Amino acid sequence: MKGRAVYFVGPERVEVRDRAVPDPGPDDVRVRTLTSAVSSGTERLVYRGEAPTDVPADESIAALDGDLSFPLRYGYAAVGEVEAVGDDVGSEWLGRRVFAFNPHETRFLATPGELYLVPDDVSDTQAAMLPTMETALNFVMDGNPLIGEHVVVFGQGVVGLVTTALLGQFPLASLTVADCVPERRELALDLGATTAVHPESLDPPADGADLTFELSGNPDALDDALAVTRYAGRVLVGSWYGTKPVTLDLGGRFHRSRISVESSQVSTIAPELRGRWDADRRFSLAWEHLSDLPLDSLVTHHVAIENAPRAYRLLEDDPDEAVQILFTYTDD
Repeated sequence: MKGRAVYFVGPERVEVRDRAVPDPGPDDVRVRTLTSAVSSGTERLVYRGEAPTDVPADESIAALDGDLSFPLRYGYAAVGEVEAVGDDVGSEWLGRRVFAFNPHETRFLATPGELYLVPDDVSDTQAAMLPTMETALNFVMDGNPLIGEHVVVFGQGVVGLVTTALLGQFPLASLTVADCVPERRELALDLGATTAVHPESLDPPADGADLTFELSGNPDALDDALAVTRYAGRVLVGSWYGTKPVTLDLGGRFHRSRISVESSQVSTIAPELRGRWDADRRFSLAWEHLSDLPLDSLVTHHVAIENAPRAYRLLEDDPDEAVQILFTYTDD
């Protein structure tokens, strides 16, 4: 059977190519993709050729074997329906809606252990945002906001907005977000931010932020995050800058501030939580929040998989317009 897949073939060059999809082996199922989400931050780095090629694409995802050298298939947020099963797989899998960390392609093979059943109360659109929700949950768990704290979030792309939605449920003293795009600031206010401003107009809390999240993807924003954080405060870096260098001003105030700067990445769970939390527990929580929070407004574009190059061009030429892009697939 023939399928189609998105290939990154060079800097700012994307092609949709035919790709053979074999019949499932004894332990496999074949999934027909219904929709998949574009990760605007990570995939823009891949698209530009700014992702490091000296590390594996993602050691925790079997479908992303190899590194990030061109040409490659990429993507990790596919929602589909099981249309065929191998001889050793139970027939109850047929017709089930599933989520998979799989590149953008019309059909693919997977083992049942690599799939996540989509709850009935979660739509295809919501399910495609599972990695975003899981990432945002990881940021909040690593940040560990406390009652009455002042929190600042730099960056209101889709990950920043979902993080804001989660933080908006905490009894904080204030939740301030900074982003250059007015429409994203409005979305942040709808999701629970108390203040939303352009980064150049940011007026931090009187004594500074207790907790600051840097989620903009812009290395220059990390200096700004340090500048608004109070003595003994925490800065959590969720951005992946790829090969872009980061230059920080660590003299003067920082030298005496005792600010803690920490990385956060969803592939692992913080050591202090691993005794009580694992990936399955975090996934269960992510499904709950996906069905509870009003996130459909974050989806700004549905693009047919055949037009994938146009979607990445949109992210590059007019990133202010696109928050979450979903690829759509026709049955053929």
